[in-house]
Amino acid sequence: MCGIVAGVAQRNVVPILIEGLKRLEYRGYDSAGLAVINGGEIFRKRELGKVKGLEALIAADPIEGRIGIAHTRWATHGKPSTRNAHPHVSKDRVAVVHNGIIENHDHLRAALQENGYVFTSETDTEVIVHKVAEELKAAGNLLDAVGKTVKSLRGAYALGVIDCEQPDVLVACRKGSPLVIGIGIGEYFIASDIAALLPVTQRFIFLEDGDVAELTINGVTIFDEAGRRVVRPVIESQLKADSVDKGKYRHYMLKEIYEQAWAVSETLEGRFIDNRLQDNAFGHNAADVFDQIKSVLILACGTSYHSGLVARYWFEKYARVPCAIEIASEFRYRNPVVAPDTLVVTISQSGETADTLAALQEAKKLGVKHSLVICNAPESSLVRESELVLMTRAGPEIGVASTKAFTTQLVALLMLIIVVGRRFDLSAEKEEHIVSQLFALPGNIEKVLKLDNAIELLSQRFADKHNALFLGRGTHYPIAMEGALKLKEISYIHAEAYPAGELKHGPLALIDAEMPVVTVAPNNNLLEKLKSNIQEVSARGGQLIVFMDEDLAESDAADENVQIVKMPSVANAISPVIYTIPLQLLSYHVAVLKGTDVDQPRNLAKSVTVE
Repeated sequence: MCGIVAGVAQRNVVPILIEGLKRLEYRGYDSAGLAVINGGEIFRKRELGKVKGLEALIAADPIEGRIGIAHTRWATHGKPSTRNAHPHVSKDRVAVVHNGIIENHDHLRAALQENGYVFTSETDTEVIVHKVAEELKAAGNLLDAVGKTVKSLRGAYALGVIDCEQPDVLVACRKGSPLVIGIGIGEYFIASDIAALLPVTQRFIFLEDGDVAELTINGVTIFDEAGRRVVRPVIESQLKADSVDKGKYRHYMLKEIYEQAWAVSETLEGRFIDNRLQDNAFGHNAADVFDQIKSVLILACGTSYHSGLVARYWFEKYARVPCAIEIASEFRYRNPVVAPDTLVVTISQSGETADTLAALQEAKKLGVKHSLVICNAPESSLVRESELVLMTRAGPEIGVASTKAFTTQLVALLMLIIVVGRRFDLSAEKEEHIVSQLFALPGNIEKVLKLDNAIELLSQRFADKHNALFLGRGTHYPIAMEGALKLKEISYIHAEAYPAGELKHGPLALIDAEMPVVTVAPNNNLLEKLKSNIQEVSARGGQLIVFMDEDLAESDAADENVQIVKMPSVANAISPVIYTIPLQLLSYHVAVLKGTDVDQPRNLAKSVTVE
């Protein structure tokens, strides 16, 4: 969840590290720090708050060096503070940055304290740096000391380690937390995300779980978990340094909302021949896998979980395939029963979501034969762990509140329904209809985006509100859940979503003039039921905002308490994608109105790489 940037070069690395940290700000953090070696000494700067504070600190008291490590911290052990910020240092010799959680830190801390090590922070990370210092007494070199240290660690970690007595060596390793090596010309870097290193290189090595790497200006040497020297492939990234710029937009989130038509086109591109979706879009052996499965299990968290909830309706309606969905963080602790002919589908924007990765591994232990991941990050852990892969190709998503990742996940899932469904109960005629709607989706998204100004005016209704309710039915109940999540994530307004039919079973008690109620009302077979739910709210003085199909008469929801927003008329298959976009825009404008940090909301991280 935190961010690591480090490097060894023939030039001052401090500006590179600072820029890298800025490019990782989207991941969420509460403090930042940096350490370099110069003249055989470690120089360290740490600051609570944003990277710009660290940058100002260094500008006032400059440091420089040709080797260094840097970090943005998201507090797990120990409150946000300067003394808990990374890097951590031992004996004025070794410095470490760490992402992840060390589960046995208490045991290690007690042993190190007995050996005379003094702890200055509350973090689990500090045990690592002292342990490396202890191992250096016998190991003699940093690579061996780090290798021995990680064998004593239980939990997840990505590490960058430097030693002022070996000022030309950077050691990196990972287990359960992502880390990538950037390859320059006579200079090498590590980072949590390639986005941090795009200004200096587009060539990357993705470390495998258990790898330990030694970086010098002369090259990179990698050892696997068994200590064997290995060669990992070099990947050429197609991303450019400016691909994560905001451009003309005020916030990344708004930019990413407006990129959704393009992103959906990218998800569809090249996967159809003569309008027929190809099985091999999911992997070279996808056809054989799809022929064997009898049910589907979806594992995901947060926004990705909501996309999976929509897919469950689709699987059962269009394909007539049994489909279950589990919150990944609960799955492995529930002692679940899964049939071996189940296709396990994981969904994750980053591909590094720790809970989802652990759930997939648990499913494999339970005997599941086949797995597929829907993801936006090539070479991520979930991609490497899965048999089949469908990349959403949404491009970098910087805003913590997911937008284009969600809509492209829905498109990818609808594509999966097609290839699985044709083996069950999806007719050729129905498949053709769904495909035609998918192709029409980018144009319909552009139509919805034209509602932006109207939704901005509508957002003023929430300026002084502390609670909101979202309602939907069928596939639009998960869309209501996603709308509520967006509002609470970035505006800090408490929001809940309910199936509209559940109103009379409790939530009606909350309805009054101070409770905005947002309803999605597409023109489908549940519309008549939804109309009665709308009347239930209106009759009790609730302030309703209804996103309604433009083909419906306004009289269907007419009332002085009801504000109607007309939506493009689209087929049921793609309406969940269309109806999520105005909810994204509403949440965005409410957050701007309330003055919150839209792209980096408090307490949240983009990539949740710890349990």
